[in-house]
Amino acid sequence: MIYDVLIVGGGPAGTSAAIRLARSGARVLLLEKERFPRHKLCGEFVSPECAAQFVELGVADEMLAAGGVALRETVFYGRGGRSVKVPSEWFGGGGAALGLSRAAMDERLLQRAQAVGVEVWQTTAATGLLQESDGRVAGARTGAGEARARITLDATGRGRVLARRVEGKTVTKRAPLVAFKTHLSDAAGAANTCEIYFYRGGYGGLNSVEGGAGNLCFIIAAADAKALGGDATRIMREIVMANPRAAETLRGAKAQTPWLAVALERFGRFSLAPAEGLLTIGDAAAFIDPFTGSGMLMALQSGALAAEVIAKHGPESAWPELAAEYRARHQEKFAGRLRVCSWLRRAAFAPALAEAALRLAGVSEFARLRLAQATRG
Repeated sequence: MIYDVLIVGGGPAGTSAAIRLARSGARVLLLEKERFPRHKLCGEFVSPECAAQFVELGVADEMLAAGGVALRETVFYGRGGRSVKVPSEWFGGGGAALGLSRAAMDERLLQRAQAVGVEVWQTTAATGLLQESDGRVAGARTGAGEARARITLDATGRGRVLARRVEGKTVTKRAPLVAFKTHLSDAAGAANTCEIYFYRGGYGGLNSVEGGAGNLCFIIAAADAKALGGDATRIMREIVMANPRAAETLRGAKAQTPWLAVALERFGRFSLAPAEGLLTIGDAAAFIDPFTGSGMLMALQSGALAAEVIAKHGPESAWPELAAEYRARHQEKFAGRLRVCSWLRRAAFAPALAEAALRLAGVSEFARLRLAQATRG
């Protein structure tokens, strides 16, 4: 069988595209290398604007019933103890953000995809690309056989598993940053609050999720991780807790789930149509800085954008026109927020700049409002 669209990756970008495409009448196959539910390295901060996406996807009630925690504000803490508050309602959507694990959120999105007619193969990784003699991507190879499709979407996240194959790019140098994540018990963060901590060489965030757990996700320099033997608990104690507020909230915390870790090569936008027949969505298309809390929003929106463009042109349409429209609309929707975040990133990873930025942001509520909105475009 030749599908209209093959989607590789069952995260929010992949399922967002799959649900919408299936409802438009497309024959969709979604490949996911793991069995859901599963833990995922993520800040697990669901921005208020995602509520509208959940309504469109038909999962709003399921998300509310999952037991997530309302997050009414984000507080940024500097190394010197200075703090700045940003209410969640500033981000858009008119309400609180949601602290919800990726295990819970992604499983409900995948179930919805199956309910609307998406064929889902779990525990099935893409092991290679199918390409025609002219180079056009015609699907993927898997351990279960070939999956042929007229259009393929790479929704594999920062790894960009399919895009890298056609680009011929391999990792030639050590990634400069490493991210870690776990669920904690006995963390003493403020209720209904996402806390962001800045420290030497990086930043981290803590917020509650369902079941009373605290989700801790942080980024540090790869050199620091290596110097501490890659021991996540030791890194948390010696680097993250150098921030006074982090020391206060994490002093008695204990890991409930195994630590997850991943190397981070870079942020920003990648190739959106690396080969004829192949588009990238979600983090595979553009990776935005986690401190903005807008990563899952971008994933859902980029999946929606790809689905809209494919449905408009049709999976058998002339590729140049379809790819050109996707590039143009992706640029229009996301380039501004990515540019703002690239400026803010310089401050986030430089202690002196971070302190200065917090000092300036603390002076003007209007400046904080505009910055918060700018990270959403």
